Amino acid sequence: MSDPYSDPYYPVFLDLRGRLAVVVGGGSVAERKIATLLEYGADVVCVAPLVTPGVDALVAQGLIEHEERGYVRGDLAGAFIVVCATDSTEVNRAVYQEAEGQGCLVNVVDIPELCNFIVPSIVKRGPLQIAISTGGAAPVVAKRMRCELEEHYGEEWECYVRLLGRVRCLIMDRVPGGEPVRKPIFEAIAASDLFDRVMGGVCPDAEDVFAEFVPAEVVPVVAGDEEPAPTEG
Repeated sequence: MSDPYSDPYYPVFLDLRGRLAVVVGGGSVAERKIATLLEYGADVVCVAPLVTPGVDALVAQGLIEHEERGYVRGDLAGAFIVVCATDSTEVNRAVYQEAEGQGCLVNVVDIPELCNFIVPSIVKRGPLQIAISTGGAAPVVAKRMRCELEEHYGEEWECYVRLLGRVRCLIMDRVPGGEPVRKPIFEAIAASDLFDRVMGGVCPDAEDVFAEFVPAEVVPVVAGDEEPAPTEG
């Protein structure tokens, strides 16, 4: 028998901000999928005759749109990503076929053969995201690994990574010379005790980190910052 999980998926992180996400189905699984899509900034439309109270609350708050009916062909027009969470084999297959025909990303929950992407198990610490996938072969194992990683990578990683991001922006903006000049600075910061300081409850200011690790000689002097020449007499 051939192994359906022998070909791995291509790992990728998507920018969903402002992109249309269509969720077909309104049960508890659909509610979880909708919540995640909203967390990542998607514009969500739910297509379902009945929805959970949680989905209904999102509609009432104006956070998502709801087409209060069953799926019909054409509902996926303009969608970037599609999630189908129904218990109807007919609807699941029809949604997949329309999405594929339009070139959409589509995931029919728990039916790998009707997906062109799968959702990994995720550890999220602000900008830091660790995605674990077994390609659908062993979701329980992926969940167990996620729990282990959540213990290892605590909440302090969010502060640390956000700080590194702010420092990186300063370096990219102020330090010329490209990678040959910037890379050693990034490596020095990463190898420093900065994370230990954050672990100890101290989250330094990005400007202070920049001043600590960026040699003054690699930062161009801005006009007006020069010291005035001494005057005679």
